[in-house]
Amino acid sequence: MTDAVRRAIATVSLSGTLEEKLLASARAGFDGVELFEPDLLSSQLTHVEVQEYAYDLGLAIMLYQPFRDFEGVSDAALARNVRRAESKFDVMERLGADLILVCSNVSEHAIDDDELAAAQLHQLAERAASRGIRVAYEALAWGRHVRDYERSWAIVAAADHPQLGVCLDSFHILSRGGDPRGIREIPAEKIFFVQLADAPRLVMDVLQWSRHYRCFPGQGGFDLRGFLGQVLDAGYDGPLSLEVFNDVFRQSDPQRTAIDAMRSLLFLEDGLRPARTVEGAALPAPVPLRGYAFVELGVDFESSLAAQRLLAAMGFARVGEHRSKRVELWQQADVRVVLSCTSGVGDVPRVAAIALESVDPAGSLRRATELLAPVVALRHQPEEADIAAISAPDGTAIFFCRTESNDETSWFGDFEAIAGAEADSPANLLQIDHVALSQPLDCFDEAALFYRSVLDLQPRDREELASPDGLVRSRALADSEAHVRFVLNAPALGDGGYGAAAGAQHVAFACDDALLAARVLSERGVRTLRISDNYYDDLAARLDLEPTLLEAMRELGVLYDRSDDGEFLHFYIEMPGARLFFEIVERRGRYDGYGAVNSPIRMAAQRTSPLVGPRAVGH
Repeated sequence: MTDAVRRAIATVSLSGTLEEKLLASARAGFDGVELFEPDLLSSQLTHVEVQEYAYDLGLAIMLYQPFRDFEGVSDAALARNVRRAESKFDVMERLGADLILVCSNVSEHAIDDDELAAAQLHQLAERAASRGIRVAYEALAWGRHVRDYERSWAIVAAADHPQLGVCLDSFHILSRGGDPRGIREIPAEKIFFVQLADAPRLVMDVLQWSRHYRCFPGQGGFDLRGFLGQVLDAGYDGPLSLEVFNDVFRQSDPQRTAIDAMRSLLFLEDGLRPARTVEGAALPAPVPLRGYAFVELGVDFESSLAAQRLLAAMGFARVGEHRSKRVELWQQADVRVVLSCTSGVGDVPRVAAIALESVDPAGSLRRATELLAPVVALRHQPEEADIAAISAPDGTAIFFCRTESNDETSWFGDFEAIAGAEADSPANLLQIDHVALSQPLDCFDEAALFYRSVLDLQPRDREELASPDGLVRSRALADSEAHVRFVLNAPALGDGGYGAAAGAQHVAFACDDALLAARVLSERGVRTLRISDNYYDDLAARLDLEPTLLEAMRELGVLYDRSDDGEFLHFYIEMPGARLFFEIVERRGRYDGYGAVNSPIRMAAQRTSPLVGPRAVGH
């Protein structure tokens, strides 16, 4: 991206001191900030020192906010408000800021008189003009009388002062179901500032919704592209600024949050091309993904032995050893699992890396880096493949690669073949169906946006799953062809309650006959998760299933779901430990879900399993 688009973030969107917020904003590449007054009041820096610090970081203070409850008041209240405004103008001069945000009055004493409000805002703008300051008037969604941008613009138009314009905030407009198409009727020169925030669709008081649940563009349910498109059609060419009130963001690492914020803006802007003009270089186009090259499991000595025994029993063969690392390649048909032995301690086994088949690995990496994904430098010998790799928000490595043995960039050649290794494929596993990754609560939305923007995966509706240890938030994402599927899970509160810790990960393998796979694996000594008989009694009551199918599922611990498009049979393999497990799935017809309805059943069964224990969450 070039610097044609000026990008800003409100300091209220980040945690920490004002100095930490400014530093994080600058490092993430923002051009400026909205300075939230409480951040200034709590800072140990003088106003001039704040200006100098921001300047040294390359940041402009683009907006000073908020100035509240000014217009639609009695003469006595107006006199007090004018004195208050003059004091704020003094502060702004020391800060080097020339635009102040005035929110529509929320006081119960506010007078419902647009002509009075216009006259009083004209007086404020006249005083601001003498100081070289402009005034941006914003309709709060919970304003006492002025709650929508159409009315705020009508008041600004009636006030008719060159130093008075409107501030358009996506949350205040879209949360009330407003139609942004009318924005095109506002003269571009009268749109002084644009604030962007997304939010999940919730049914609750709009003030509480705004104060606690805003998120960055692409992380919620609002049509931010439609909103911004109308703004650009009006001719607006000012800053695009993020103003997000969010309880999680305000206790998270400010640098990480600022990068997440910038990624959301880049992704939003790019989504408007070429239908709308957004100046600046476009992001590299998404590169098609063709599936999973392999999934890498991090293991220690003890867990590696258990993993080897399990993979062998499932029909995988150890087909290769890495030339320079303690890494083994196990394969069955087109399903590849890499075991990477580490001497470190921690939660093992675990999903350490996911390798994706990319049509153009270098192109995938270029898009990822433009979207601020951290690049992982992998150690390799000169003759070994230099695999393109990035780090996801939870630390999982994502590799972009090609497997073709005749391709010089292929990772496959880094493994020395083991003579005589051959998989017997008793369960007839076909491919990796999906990978489920647990997320810390504070990066759940960040992770969803990361996979959506970097990998061009499309998100599904959010789920809230009833774990025995508390609610779990879950979201699935997949590419348009369903070659690559991810499920992200996070505890809804804190660490998810007793025993839940950070949750579990799992790898789901696709097969063409789940009942046969379950039976064959059981005969080979693979322990499948025991499901309560009560579940199958309920299935019989709810669904018209063939008795033989129902009894086979009961016997083998196979779970069932159906949709209008097909059916889903799946079961789980018990593994030692609590952080990783395998799932075997069969999709019938065009079923495209993940059996989320069965997640509470599975989690309860894992909670009581002597092998798995209390931490397995998600679907």
